[in-house]
Amino acid sequence: MEKDPSMEDRKKSTRAVHLGGVKSSVYGEVVPAVFQTSTFAFPSAEEGAARFAGERPGFIYTRLANPTVRVLEEAVASLEGGSGGVAASTGMGALTTTFLALLEQGAHVVSTDSIYGATHLFLESDLSRFGVRTSFVDTSNPEILRDALGPETRLVFIETPTNPTMKITDLEAAARMAHEHGALLVVDNTFASPYLQRPLRWGADIVVHSLTKFLNGHSDVLGGMVTAKDPQLLSRLRKASSTYGSTMDPHQAWLILRGLRTLALRMERAQENALRLAQYLAGHPKVTWVRYPGLPDHPQHAVARKQMEGFGSMICFGVKNGYEGGVTLMDRVRLITLAVSLGSVESLIEHPASMTHAAVPWEERQQAGILDELVRLSVGCEDFEDLRRDLDQALSQVGK
Repeated sequence: MEKDPSMEDRKKSTRAVHLGGVKSSVYGEVVPAVFQTSTFAFPSAEEGAARFAGERPGFIYTRLANPTVRVLEEAVASLEGGSGGVAASTGMGALTTTFLALLEQGAHVVSTDSIYGATHLFLESDLSRFGVRTSFVDTSNPEILRDALGPETRLVFIETPTNPTMKITDLEAAARMAHEHGALLVVDNTFASPYLQRPLRWGADIVVHSLTKFLNGHSDVLGGMVTAKDPQLLSRLRKASSTYGSTMDPHQAWLILRGLRTLALRMERAQENALRLAQYLAGHPKVTWVRYPGLPDHPQHAVARKQMEGFGSMICFGVKNGYEGGVTLMDRVRLITLAVSLGSVESLIEHPASMTHAAVPWEERQQAGILDELVRLSVGCEDFEDLRRDLDQALSQVGK
């Protein structure tokens, strides 16, 4: 069964459902099969040699490529508008593969200061051992980003919205500045997903994802993805991935494909809840401040309106009594789950300063805006009133 040749012209919600479907089938199966095999037989020695030489298409070994994984790669790449994708076993696998493939001794990286804690540590502690220097700056300010670039800058790495401070970087401006300095722009698009934001459209060269989050959406599988605009750059990333062994398992890919089919439904419901909760929190006497891109008082609200097709379902906010107030809130929620991660059907709440970003030095957290009072909330698909009531009863205990 051949897929609709005009699928690329369909609306994004339709594409999310059908891009992970079957292009051709053996038995008429509606969803892709799980090719749970480590290796693939060749019909002849000549065919095997031709595949290894790259002269003929076909599968060789699952570390190099797998049919189930390839379907997922093509689906995510199509949603992002890339030339193809490279799946990884985890989001960090996708990130480390990208950095190791593109950077060499003496290279300089300019990175958003407020990023996922493990990414920050890899850039600061691990890559520095190999002579790669990283400057962590507030990329939401174009002037600060421009001043950080130099002749040795090879890569600009951006999270937008940022984890966990919800700052927004102007992708178009960042791409222009990076390219003027001969650098590549890499964007972690995990918080928005391609349903709400497509960085390649605004000039980015590479987009990375933790598929664990919104694209899978059910807190039950890990995965990462790299997509690139340029086919030659994608080939470089694919070669690095197979060499470093960050390969995704076929069953992982199948589970994420299943989650991808409900992406539109989950994102629409979750961001509707998030906007209403952000408005509620902004007026609560126990909340000192709220950062959600959909609120008009967000410092980069206009930028978010320009480059995003929705404001997502991630909120960060401060609680009265600082750290202790945040602990009280998280210990008192009954419906919302106290756990790290994000982007799932259930709402999750966590304290970055003591959890996801605890390993980042206190001074650097403060400079990046990751305050001790900051609480990160990943809004899920529950009923809004149930979520509001849960936050209300928990916040009522703050300061007692």
